[in-house]
Amino acid sequence: MEQLDQAPSSFIVRRAEHRDLPALGRLGAQLLRTHHEFDRLRFMAPGADPEGGYAWFLGTQLAEHDVAIFVAERAGEMIGYVYAGVEPQSWKELREEAGFIHDVVVAEAGRRAGVATALVESALAWFRERGVPRVVLWSAEQNAAAQRLFARLGFRRTMVEMTRELELSRGSASADGDARDAPCMSRSRLDRG
Repeated sequence: MEQLDQAPSSFIVRRAEHRDLPALGRLGAQLLRTHHEFDRLRFMAPGADPEGGYAWFLGTQLAEHDVAIFVAERAGEMIGYVYAGVEPQSWKELREEAGFIHDVVVAEAGRRAGVATALVESALAWFRERGVPRVVLWSAEQNAAAQRLFARLGFRRTMVEMTRELELSRGSASADGDARDAPCMSRSRLDRG
């Protein structure tokens, strides 16, 4: 993969390696915290060690043949990454095989220097090399800056995710109807007795 070099704030984009996992974990935890702040009910809570959790997860992805993680590095410091993968045809999503950009994260120190653009373009080039005909991504509703970037890079809106929280009765295993006959009470009612 070619390395992109841009002045005046020069950086390179390269494939991630196992040695990058601690920095990937820090950036992934930043992504998790940001999304959780956007909507504490929709996005998972960071927990006690989101850096370790994200580093572990991305470490599992490095060896996958249908996944690519690119990092942006400036003066030996990782300032961003993109995590992308090829997803098979999906009847539930009504789409053919597609590339999917799962994460794009740029540290504050690397913003407004073309880092996010270079990372996304690296992922797009990787998809092109594999003959993937289209690329899909999701963006949090509140992340207007990312949506402007994606639109500028040629992405168009195609789906809208909508979320609703369900009140579950105490002891229900899931929200899919396992406890259909159980009365549905609010948490405050259950907590009172």
